[in-house]
Amino acid sequence: MNEQIVSAGYDAVYAAAGDSPTLQRLWREHACGPDFPDEFHHISFVTLAGLRRMAAELRLGPGQTLVDLACGMGGPALWLARETGAHLVGVDVSAVGVRLAGERSKRLGLSDTARFVTGSFADTGLGDSAADGIASEDALQYAPDKRAAFVEAARILKPGGRLVFTAFELDPERVASVPVLGADPAGDYRPALDDAGFDVDVYEEVAGWPEPMTSAYRALIDAKDALVREMGEAAVAALLGELTLTLEVRPYRRRVLACATKR
Repeated sequence: MNEQIVSAGYDAVYAAAGDSPTLQRLWREHACGPDFPDEFHHISFVTLAGLRRMAAELRLGPGQTLVDLACGMGGPALWLARETGAHLVGVDVSAVGVRLAGERSKRLGLSDTARFVTGSFADTGLGDSAADGIASEDALQYAPDKRAAFVEAARILKPGGRLVFTAFELDPERVASVPVLGADPAGDYRPALDDAGFDVDVYEEVAGWPEPMTSAYRALIDAKDALVREMGEAAVAALLGELTLTLEVRPYRRRVLACATKR
């Protein structure tokens, strides 16, 4: 049920995001930064410097396979694939996100080495040892079962492969009654990673938080009228509902970068 809520919300937002110059402008100004390439635009908080760090930590090369979990519209995933030369499989619960990611790969000339499929953190639909590396950007906090997500990542990852992700640690007391986030509120991802068969090599707070989130969310809420004109009522309701709840409840302890190797 939680994944259905998430996918429905993101379906609405993804379907309209490309039609909203206001959303893209404010996200660039407050979240991803002015140097982030337009053709890979997204609605996570990863910056160009952050993606470069993730690419380095993945340690992938041409011909290997990168799986991006919760790839959304595919922007960061396609950038990582182009940067590393790896083949890409993007997985997301949003059928709209998967469709838009596939269309973007064609525009970027990457469709021969990238494909996108519907699936969840705990059920990707991919084969055993299908990936040489796995990435995920600012999405694992939504996984309804973090251990199941990491067990699935370990299953599809080859021994010695790397899982590199950014995610938000949750405050269990603040999210106990919050839909989706309250299902399995991880305040630290390391125990679940260890249980699933990973050695955690890097686990660090991303500097500068929570400023990018608070400023981006407040700017978007203030721009509601323009967003409704560009995106429509349904998409803006889904978008601003999450933003408003986040600012009011303050569910996140911090944003972290994790790099782990499958044993």
